[in-house]
Amino acid sequence: MERNALLDHIFWHTLTGAHARHASGSGGARRYNDGFSPIVAFADPARPDFDALAAVCAPGLSFYCDSWAGAAPPGWRIDAESTMFRMVWRGPAPAADPAPDAVPLQPQHAAQALELAGLCKPGPFGPRTIELGDYFGYFDGERLMAMAGERLRAPGLCEISGVCTHPDYQGRGLAKRLIGKLIHRHRQRGDTSFLHVMRSNDAHQLYLRMGFEDYLESVVRVISREAN
Repeated sequence: MERNALLDHIFWHTLTGAHARHASGSGGARRYNDGFSPIVAFADPARPDFDALAAVCAPGLSFYCDSWAGAAPPGWRIDAESTMFRMVWRGPAPAADPAPDAVPLQPQHAAQALELAGLCKPGPFGPRTIELGDYFGYFDGERLMAMAGERLRAPGLCEISGVCTHPDYQGRGLAKRLIGKLIHRHRQRGDTSFLHVMRSNDAHQLYLRMGFEDYLESVVRVISREAN
């Protein structure tokens, strides 16, 4: 697959671009502000600027970090490590919105979205994550059955993220319809859809069957700053 410089380094380009207003940091490090997804990014993962990151990260807080694979410097700890696939949509454009009845998620739905994310663990998710893009869901009364939305973005690119289905409502194709809705919206505005999935997640095979292709596999870590 042809390389894309923005997609190669999408976390950094998002935090210094479309989501700069939601980010803190300077120099070669950025992080989402409190309440959003606990994610950090470095301008150069091969030479991460931990000094700049320390200025905006309190000790004890945990953050996800993509593509950095070096040893932890003094004052920092690696709490978990795995790899994830960055996948790009290469299927045909949906002919129509497959989920016209999905409900747009608003700030008043934040608690329900956070509860579902805590149950399904789609990745780093905070109470304000649904403000980072357009999120949609299906409800059973007040209960959020499934959701999916947008997070990372750069010119011509938009990530599908936060894909969750409550265990009590699996097997109905709800998440697949929500993903299709987002792909349809992205195509209409000329964006390429992409997503992330952990290597250990069985959904990787589902996404391949749907029409996504692996773009790269990168190291992902959970890191925290140690107390002095």
